[in-house]
Parts: sequence; C-alpha cells; structure tokens
Amino acid sequence: MLDIKRIRKETEAVTKALLKRMDEVDFTELFQWDDRRKEIILEVEQLKAKRNKVSKEIPTLAKSGEDVTPLKEEMKKIGEDIKAMDGELKELQDKINYFLATLPNIPDDDVLPGGKENNEVLRVWGQMPKFDFQNKNHVDLATDLKLIDYERGVKLGGNGFWLYKGDGALLEWALLNFFVEEHTKDGYEFVLPPHILNYQCGFTAGQFPKFDEDVYYVEDEEKDNKNKQFILPTSETALVNIHRDEIINEEELPKKYFAYSPCYRLEAGSHRAEERGMIRGHQFNKVEMFQFTTPEQSGEALEELIGKAENLVQKLGLHHRVVKLAAKDASSTMAITYDIEVWIPSMNIYKEVSSASNSKDYQARRGNIRFKKKDGKQKDFVHTLNASGLATSRLIPAIVEQFQQEDGSVKVPEVLRKWINKEYLRP
Repeated sequence: MLDIKRIRKETEAVTKALLKRMDEVDFTELFQWDDRRKEIILEVEQLKAKRNKVSKEIPTLAKSGEDVTPLKEEMKKIGEDIKAMDGELKELQDKINYFLATLPNIPDDDVLPGGKENNEVLRVWGQMPKFDFQNKNHVDLATDLKLIDYERGVKLGGNGFWLYKGDGALLEWALLNFFVEEHTKDGYEFVLPPHILNYQCGFTAGQFPKFDEDVYYVEDEEKDNKNKQFILPTSETALVNIHRDEIINEEELPKKYFAYSPCYRLEAGSHRAEERGMIRGHQFNKVEMFQFTTPEQSGEALEELIGKAENLVQKLGLHHRVVKLAAKDASSTMAITYDIEVWIPSMNIYKEVSSASNSKDYQARRGNIRFKKKDGKQKDFVHTLNASGLATSRLIPAIVEQFQQEDGSVKVPEVLRKWINKEYLRP
C-alpha cells in the first residue's frame, strides 16, 4: 500500500512511476475524498467541542431557572449531525483505503516501463544443449521413464494436475531435499506454514483485493469476504504474515526464512503447447526464501536472494539466464524483480523457475510490520523480499530434457544422486 502523504507530496513523480505499469493514473477522486475527510474531521471536532461545552453549562443554567429545552434540542441535533458525519467519514475512509489497496507498488527508478518486450537479459550461464540425435520433449521422456502419470493425474484432479510416481517422485523429493539442505546450511530458518490462510494474509501479501478471484477459497457460507479462508498460492503469502502487526527490534534484522509448501493456483494458464505437461498447473511444489530487513539492508538482501537462487540452478548444472523484468511483467506488489529462467530445449524457450523480488515497504504497510530503531524511539516499516528457491514443476522438464541421452535415459544431476541412488533414470 502506498503512503497517501507521499502521493500528495510527490504527485508528479508517483504518477510517472506508476505509468510504467498502469495505463492511466488519476488521483483526482482520491484527493477529493481525502479533502472532504479532513473537513469532516474538523467539523466533527468542532461540534463535539461545542456539545461538551454546552452540556457542562446546561445543569448550571437549569439550576438558575433558565429554560434549557432549546439547548437540549440543539445538543440532540448536534448528536445526530455527528452520527451522520461519522457515517460519511467511514464511507470516505473505505473508498480511500480501497483506492490505495488496489494501487500497485512504485517500480524502482531503473526498472523499465512496459511488458516482456522490455525485459533485460543480464547474464547467461552454461552452454545451450546440443543433441546429435532426435531429442524428446519432457512429456514423452517423463512418460517413457514412468516418472509422471499425466492421464491418472487428470483422472484424480482434472486438467492441470499430474501424478508423480517411482523415480519421478524420488526426483521431485530429491530436489526439495536439496533445497532444504542448502538453505539450512546458509542460516535460513525452516518454516512449514499452514496451507489454509485467512483473508488478511492475502491482503498483506498484496494479492487482495485486486486479485482475490485467483485463489481457491474454502467455502463457508457463514463467513463474509473479510473472514474467508483460502488455500495458499505460494508460501510467500504465509511468510510475509509471520510478523504482521508486530514491531521487531532492529538488532534482529535481517530475519531470514524459507518454507516448503505445495502451491495451489486457480488460474493454470492456457492449453498452449508451451504450457503442456508440468510447465503450468493448478498444484506444484516450491521452496520459498523470504527476508525481513531494514531499508538500508534490502538492496544487499536482494542480491543475496538472486545469487542463492541462481547458485541452486548452477549446482543442478542447468543452462539458464537471469532477466530483469520490466514493470508490467513483474508482480504489481514488487518494486523490482529478477527472474532466473531455465532452457526447455523442445520448446526453444526459457521458463522462469525463480523470481527474486524486493517489495520495499509496500507489503509492510499493508501488514503493519515495523521495526524499532536502535535508539529505541523511532519506528519504521521493514522491507520484505522473497525468491523461489526453487519451484520444481519446471525444473524436472528442464532436467529431463537437458540431460537426456540417446538411449532414452536421463542423467541425474550429481547433487541429487544421494537421494535417488542412481546416476541415470532408464526406461
């Protein structure tokens, strides 16, 4: 959520920045509502002061024999006016809050405007695989190797679901074990969050109210919208809420967490060829890294998260690239985002396996997450950052395609072999 004081003070700069990711920006109504809100607050304060003053005078006047009936009627009318203005004030505040809640984050100055066409490739790692035989796509490889049962996955859950089995289940679990081992070694605290979250979690993360139709809700007719529960779309939504409505001591920052969870997405994309198999589904596994920092620490923290995510892909030996996203291609809650994308040979494209992002104080304002400075007097909002570390549903396609052999087998990345106990997956 953006600070309305900043919007008023830096209207031109904020408008220019938001136009990087919005088609139009107009604060006219917001300022009108806020002006009227201030007027009402002043009027109510004046009326209350008058009511308090006259109410104290009425007993004295009555004792002296004066007729206080007109004053009592006037005080009754003032009370009714205050009640009416309080109602208008609430309506205005709700409009202001909703307007601010649906605004995206302000992109960093060096983030380019527009969509994918303006994404910047920063670096490429490893050699693009070349095959001297007819290479297969990951769907055929996973089927031939009996790693994934797509048909039974659809039978059990419908389109957008798949079933790991045998070596496929071991490969998936090996990846998750590898990530957990690496993050634990790096001093991040392991978290297993609830898979069902309350509405405020989605609001703090920045998904609600604008994208509140993109999640799976837990149906409960007795609960209104603000008390509904939903299944987490990513463990970031849980992690950012760990310190919601809390004040952290500066000495405790940065706080570093990572979590494992399945991710549940209502919108699984299209049925285009580039999204076949496991590329995009309603449920997938992911390990997520998260940091709470001071504003001064967040730049270094983002570099750390990018480096950690990229290092995992490098240890797996996968050809990939790092891309700095343009404003419209990044999540609206993030000030800046870098994607780590792996190469999928059969599709001739790169696909994202990690997004490392800095939300600055956007999520912290929504969740009222602050820190107490060392002087013990001042309090400020923390910065929140996240990065996938990593999502598996595109790693397995990349692994089986990049490491496929002429005989139809797939070479297992060395870092995963201790969990699978195999050098090759064979048909």
